[in-house]
Amino acid sequence: MFTAAALATASCGFGSNDKSDNDPHTVNLLVPSYSDGAHGTKALWDGIIAGFHDKNPDVTVKLQVESWTAINDVVRTKLQSESTTPDILNIDAYSTFAADKQLYPAKDVVSESVLADITPGFAQNATIDGTQWALPLFASTRTLFYNTELFERAGVATPPKTWTDLTDAAKKIQALGGGVAGYGLPLGSEEAQGESSIWTFGAGGSWSDGGNLTIDTPDNLEGVRAMKSLADAGVTQANPGATNRLDVINAFIQGKIGMIEGLPPTIGQIAEKNPGLKYATAPTPTKTGAPVTLGVADHLMAFKKDGGKQQSVKKFLDYFYSAPVYADFVKNEHFIPITTSAITTLADDPVTKTFASTLPNARFYPSNNPKWAAAQGVIKQQMGTITQGADPADVLQKVKQAAS
Repeated sequence: MFTAAALATASCGFGSNDKSDNDPHTVNLLVPSYSDGAHGTKALWDGIIAGFHDKNPDVTVKLQVESWTAINDVVRTKLQSESTTPDILNIDAYSTFAADKQLYPAKDVVSESVLADITPGFAQNATIDGTQWALPLFASTRTLFYNTELFERAGVATPPKTWTDLTDAAKKIQALGGGVAGYGLPLGSEEAQGESSIWTFGAGGSWSDGGNLTIDTPDNLEGVRAMKSLADAGVTQANPGATNRLDVINAFIQGKIGMIEGLPPTIGQIAEKNPGLKYATAPTPTKTGAPVTLGVADHLMAFKKDGGKQQSVKKFLDYFYSAPVYADFVKNEHFIPITTSAITTLADDPVTKTFASTLPNARFYPSNNPKWAAAQGVIKQQMGTITQGADPADVLQKVKQAAS
């Protein structure tokens, strides 16, 4: 779900005929790689595990790291047998495992103090029918990144708050010429559901009423029509229906786009690729100017299996979510912490300073609804066609049909 390392990495894999995999004092941890290198994901988990072992010599944690491109296949293979099923898994979706009664409730594998420390919106997003089944790992929200130099050249004095403001600013920036686009609209198949949600949420819409998917509501339709209007106005990059998020981020970093919806890692990408870029951030523009943003969280979840490892799992997760340990992990992965204590610890971190204020306004994909996967797949494949003449109402009907 987040930008991740492309190459698969494995470390201390578990689950063959190793008898220790059934040892109640051995915890098998399967995670994806968010970053590579000497200070990347594997190194961070290795350091956390070493610190845990120092304080808890009676528990052994065995780590396996996979790329995001491989981990879903690895999970499917490992879950074919209880002996190879991880004790703790880091991945995006948890609802299928919860529905199949494979997981511990979160309250059984972390202390009450940890649960109370989690930002309420993200705890709710990990909850089905009143039971929290997963633990948010860290958060990603969106906020408007804008090129202050292009704003000054175009005579735009302040960042836009409403869609009307956004369109006006984008027109002025587009008029500068030189291959500069006003707004980056990524509706390609990589992550069209992300941009679409920013606009449907901005219209007051939602993909779910809490129980059922709500795809073709008037508010959602208004948000999709607003995206189409922006594209039809000619103030986006060329061919927005086939452009992915990474493409518009890179173009923004190169100074070729005036405004984009950026993620927490965008700050680090700018610092690495073009540290001289003059930019600032502002709340995401919406229909009325009322603040709302897309929130996304990957999760940790604990598989129950025979129940023999509950206490060992709880020891490790309590250690991981302790403020110094968890805050260091989030800081180095360049995302947003989802615990109050870590937000306080990272108050001066550039990512936290920029994005923490967006957390209370975050709205989410209905990832706890098993039909959402099909709906999301159609959004990825079809939403871009609105920039090529397709009727937004027809596109939403196709999404609804896929999820019915």
